Amino acid sequence: MAIKEKDEGLKRVIGVTGLSLNIVNLTIGAGIFVLPAIVGIELGGFSVFAYIFCGLMMAVIMLCYAEIGTRVTNSGGSYAYVEAAFGDYAGFIVSWLMVFGWSILGSAALMNIIADSIAVVFPVFAEKWSRVLLYVVLLGFLLITNIKGAKEGVAFIKTITIIKLLPLLAIIIFGISDIDTTNLYWEYFPGFKTFGSATLALFFAFAGFETALGASGEIKNPQRTIPLGILFGGALILIMYLLLQTVIQGILGGDMSAVRDAPLAAVAEQLIGPVGGLVLLIAAAFSCFGAVSSDILNTPRVIFAGSNDGLFPKFLGKIHPKFATPYWSITCFVALIFVFSVWGSFEQLALLASAAILLIYLMVVLATIKLRLKEKKGSEEIFKMPGGLLIPIIAIACIAWLLSSLSKSEIIMTLVFIALVSVIYFVMKFIKKKAGVP
Repeated sequence: MAIKEKDEGLKRVIGVTGLSLNIVNLTIGAGIFVLPAIVGIELGGFSVFAYIFCGLMMAVIMLCYAEIGTRVTNSGGSYAYVEAAFGDYAGFIVSWLMVFGWSILGSAALMNIIADSIAVVFPVFAEKWSRVLLYVVLLGFLLITNIKGAKEGVAFIKTITIIKLLPLLAIIIFGISDIDTTNLYWEYFPGFKTFGSATLALFFAFAGFETALGASGEIKNPQRTIPLGILFGGALILIMYLLLQTVIQGILGGDMSAVRDAPLAAVAEQLIGPVGGLVLLIAAAFSCFGAVSSDILNTPRVIFAGSNDGLFPKFLGKIHPKFATPYWSITCFVALIFVFSVWGSFEQLALLASAAILLIYLMVVLATIKLRLKEKKGSEEIFKMPGGLLIPIIAIACIAWLLSSLSKSEIIMTLVFIALVSVIYFVMKFIKKKAGVP
């Protein structure tokens, strides 16, 4: 059963290539520049198999998104899917988890990483005033680009994704010949707890693809584009991760712990000298900026969709008369990223991110099952994952396993956050009812 498409006034300009690169850009972020050491230290040569295992876990979740994304093609991504299946309360919770628990804090953290990276070369950016000016320039550029249109935003994302992938590809190509195969052996299987903690860290290196579907109201021919975009984007991410881990592990081996904070930079320096470390430092900044640019393209569409459904203030649903973009949603989202970037005291709030994305995935998988069960004969052709409900059930089991690995503080903060959002929802509902607003 496909949900009836809303006329949102947005232009469908995003094709398979744009969606695939958007997914790659959102997923391959700053984490890949440090992750190989974290996993390599824990698992040694067995780390490559952890990538495969984690990739398979993410694949079952991606298949659920591919199916429900062809059933619900309005803006909002995860929010739109959950709202269509379970109503506005569940959609309200998911929208807040996405916007605040995942996107705003995550992008603000990335902006700080950008400033820190630039400060290594230009120490002036360690000063507060210069960091604020840097945030104004970078976020102002992304604000203007995205208000001008999704097409312009996607064009910029395509460019920056290619730029940030080049140094990673260079490490793979030039590093293969320097691999010491003895560094890829393992003498024993890692313990279940060790493997679980490493997999949990890896899982979040694969997370982020779902944000690209926030602009689903601007995707051309979504019944075809969404499955293909997820397939190509996910496959490219897994291949890049596997090759990078193999090269880094094969070159560094037991020396991994000595370069825990920057394993890729260490390999680049070993391959081409000191300039290699500098190139990777710049690449890390580009990678972070690219992820923020994708977030600014996609997440405001979640705010826009929520506004149209009465979950956020009405002005956030306004469309620019010339550019046909949700300019108020984009502006407010960028402003919040700026505030948290400057504030910088959000370490405890950042604990929400891990739990938030898992809960979002769980709700989307459950929504996929519900809409599949409501399907009627004669429905229009949509993408259907093979195996009936087997894949969604496997996805639920994987998510439950990862949720069980969260710390007590993460669980408590998440429950408090959901409780506060619930209070906001019911207060808004009460006020609307008193005012006679449907």
